[in-house]
Amino acid sequence: MAASKEYNATLVQRVDITPHLAIFRVKPDDGDFAFTAGQFAVLGMKYNAPRAADSDEEEPVDEAKAERLIRRAYSISSGSHENEFLEFYISMVQSGQLTPRLFALQPGDRLWLGPKASGMFTLDQTPPGKSILMIATGTGLAPYISMVRTMAMGVGCPASQLAIVHGASYSWDLGYRNELQSLAEKCPNFHYAPIISRPEKDPDWSGRTGRLNTWFEDPEKLREVAQLPLDPSQTHIFLCGNPGMVESAEAVFTQQYGYVKSSAKESGSLHLEKYW
Repeated sequence: MAASKEYNATLVQRVDITPHLAIFRVKPDDGDFAFTAGQFAVLGMKYNAPRAADSDEEEPVDEAKAERLIRRAYSISSGSHENEFLEFYISMVQSGQLTPRLFALQPGDRLWLGPKASGMFTLDQTPPGKSILMIATGTGLAPYISMVRTMAMGVGCPASQLAIVHGASYSWDLGYRNELQSLAEKCPNFHYAPIISRPEKDPDWSGRTGRLNTWFEDPEKLREVAQLPLDPSQTHIFLCGNPGMVESAEAVFTQQYGYVKSSAKESGSLHLEKYW
């Protein structure tokens, strides 16, 4: 049976990181929403919903499709044990169709949530005891937040040796930075490496700089930022973010370090999700 087109969820909280980057907390009408950490859900708004004031102008909506839903998939960032709401980490595309409508929402407003979570970008194929390196650009960080929160449930720290490398344009685009820094300070088996690519416009930043690709292409820099053995038998690698980064990193890890991409047909130690 086709999913209903009526709104079936409520935005209960919104945390604005920048004017165009926010955390959305969404509560489904039906209560619990089961998912595995790393999966995505589909959000939707109708074409006749208002857009954020600072988004690009759009052609007038045709009356014939005014009530139709615009739907997009977004990785869930809440832990799989958290059932108060679903959390999403979203960047507004000013010329886009859906995100300007999402950014017009305020707590209490209604939206559409797909009936179930989907996706294979999870830790299910990562054997216990293996180290895990998670690399992301932008909002590609979202599934890792879900994974880390789920792994740390009840014990406070992940069970595995774990590193997150997160690339963004500026320090203020590093969503979840405080949470990840606090976890790194508390957990000796967790390493967090934020990197910004435009330090000339962010003079107060004193951390790592450069595009993520430049860190992959230099073996010494890669070892320093990962702080994990780059060996397929010891460390599983997850890549999530813009396609250029994912493709570049995939080439480095498969050609120089012997990694095999995991797929539905083949088990491997390299897991990919292109996210734009």
